Amino acid sequence: MFPRSKIAARTMTALKTNRNPGAFVPGPGQRVGLLAGSGALPLLIVRKLRERGHDPYVIRAEGEASPDLAAFDGEVLALEQFARVRPALVKAGVTHLVLAGGITRRPVWHRFRWSWALLRVLPAAMSALKAGDDVLLRAITRFVEGAGITVIGAHQVMPDLLAPAGVMGKHAPRKSDWATIGAAVEAARAIGSLDIGQAAVAFGTRAVALEGIEGTDGLLERTCELREHGRIASSRRGVLAKCAKPGQELRADMPSIGANTVELAHTAGLVGIAVDADHSLVLDFATTVETADRLGLFLVGLEGRAR
Repeated sequence: MFPRSKIAARTMTALKTNRNPGAFVPGPGQRVGLLAGSGALPLLIVRKLRERGHDPYVIRAEGEASPDLAAFDGEVLALEQFARVRPALVKAGVTHLVLAGGITRRPVWHRFRWSWALLRVLPAAMSALKAGDDVLLRAITRFVEGAGITVIGAHQVMPDLLAPAGVMGKHAPRKSDWATIGAAVEAARAIGSLDIGQAAVAFGTRAVALEGIEGTDGLLERTCELREHGRIASSRRGVLAKCAKPGQELRADMPSIGANTVELAHTAGLVGIAVDADHSLVLDFATTVETADRLGLFLVGLEGRAR
């Protein structure tokens, strides 16, 4: 399913030569906004925009976004204030918006401040909140684009974060690991088609844990508990696969891994991580690869995913 020769032959040097196909650069009269949740990605994006001489406008999700983002022009809004997002972006002159970072909770209805703006979007919002994350992100995207604002992906601002095809470090999968990678990918695709999650863990040829609402970190912590309780044989080699959901809105929720993912995978007793090449992000690429090298895990980007 995933030919070993096509991946093992790639070297780190060869991968680096094609890692920056060109980033989105705002033109005259354009301004990039950021709807920021948790995690490292929002801060990476705003710092990159600043390096290019651009002043982004940052809306920080209350209780989710990093406090460091307060140093940038913008404001903080509670999830229950989502109807204010669009007018705030328009007032700030935002023409392009990036959605980045995680949201760990859903809005609480009794905390809403009712307004005509909220009532206009409420039916669509209630329907989206009852569905999975991808449906919700698509609804948010349509809501923002209704004001003439173009939603762009984090990978369009920082294409160097895209996972390349091939082995991303010193360690490559063993021949026997490919069946495990295939089992993990198949399981990740299956739950993705149901809009449940993006990741799965397999040992041998069997998927043993699937990502749920707790996210990838929670999945790996649960895998660690399964090993400690003897539910997973310590002699088997395990792999984490993280894949984009079929038809996923990649501008808003592209799968990502980072150094913390690698450390948690190592703690869970895994030997490697597989992601979709060009459809996944590797946050702080150099640090993530160095962490995998130090801990003895392989990182591999898989080509030819079904689109």
